[in-house]
Amino acid sequence: MVDLIVGLQWGDEGKGKIVDLVAKNYDIVIRSQGGHNAGHTVVVDGKKYALHLLPSGVLNPNATNVIGNGVVVYPPQLIKEIKNFGQGIKEKLLISDKAHMILDHHIAIDKAREKLRGKNAIGTTGRGIGPAYADKIARIGVRMGELKNIDKLLNKLTHYYEMNRGYFEYLGVDIPKAEELREKLQEWRDELGDMIVNTTNYLWENMDKNMLLEGAQATLLDIDHGTYPYVTSSNTIASGALTGSGIAPKNLNKVTGIAKAYTTRVGNGPFPTEDLGKAGDRIREQGAEFGTTTGRPRRCGWFDVVAAKYAVTLNGCDEVAIMKLDVLDGFEKVKVCVGYEIDGSEIDYFPSELDEVKPIYVELEGWDKSALVRKWEDLPKNAQKYIEFIEEKIGTKIKYISTGAERNATVIRD
Repeated sequence: MVDLIVGLQWGDEGKGKIVDLVAKNYDIVIRSQGGHNAGHTVVVDGKKYALHLLPSGVLNPNATNVIGNGVVVYPPQLIKEIKNFGQGIKEKLLISDKAHMILDHHIAIDKAREKLRGKNAIGTTGRGIGPAYADKIARIGVRMGELKNIDKLLNKLTHYYEMNRGYFEYLGVDIPKAEELREKLQEWRDELGDMIVNTTNYLWENMDKNMLLEGAQATLLDIDHGTYPYVTSSNTIASGALTGSGIAPKNLNKVTGIAKAYTTRVGNGPFPTEDLGKAGDRIREQGAEFGTTTGRPRRCGWFDVVAAKYAVTLNGCDEVAIMKLDVLDGFEKVKVCVGYEIDGSEIDYFPSELDEVKPIYVELEGWDKSALVRKWEDLPKNAQKYIEFIEEKIGTKIKYISTGAERNATVIRD
């Protein structure tokens, strides 16, 4: 059985908490795409864990954690996270030999390009994700398995740097010295080499076990189906998770979509339900909406049914989790976007271009004291109505309702 958890908005929905909540039911937890631009926060017994490359299943002592072929790995970040959790984690971690590496020049290129874009900046995290994926697609990338032959890899990179010397000089990116690069590569091999394997084959050999695929970023950041060009550089939807792990579509059992009870976005790009007034500020403050990876304040606004239904359909969601319901405690009224207006006409679908759309809202009665509630019947009646309203509009069962950061602050509906 292979289940998948996927974000339905612009990321930061709280996927890490749900993965951690259900990970005890799985033997293998797989991260299938993205890089250390992703940030999953898990809180257990009051302690906060910020994960960027490690799958969220690392807090389950019985699960094997897999970094799949679709991930781009920055070795220093992965080494840092492993050390934070203790070296014992190495016994339960596998890294795909086909996963591509982020090198320092990818990060430098990412930052230089963003600076050159000026007012047209995408809002990238500057972690080198896009340049690493670009090299992958151009068939000039470096894969983790290549760390096993340092001499061959060093020759390949020397040729790569020479071939791109003019471009590097234009961007002001330094080319590393061969001996310094060799030292880094050897350090990475020493720290990570024993965990680098053919993970696709490993997953195939263990198809009799329960597996959980963990998506990074979210649907509206998908390179093909998101708000292009203000997107990430990988396919973040359900089908991308299969490509990024080597699991066949027929093996996918259940898809759980994750959405906040409101909407947030980090970086630039269209955001129809963004609230630039006091309500948006209040959501940010009450929800502690600052990026796990960047620390940047998130843009905040109301729940968007149109976008959520689009994401649910695109991913084939069987169920949905609504996160951070408690953040809306104390609002007299809450808004929900149920359609868009564009050029004087109303539409109820998610268009390819969002720049000119205006949200059409309905207002619902607010509530208080949903924080830390664990049973459906204990939720305030207006909070129940809010959940049922969204459930009806997106046409998919809302199974999980998060009412706090802790693992057990969750309503699980039958």
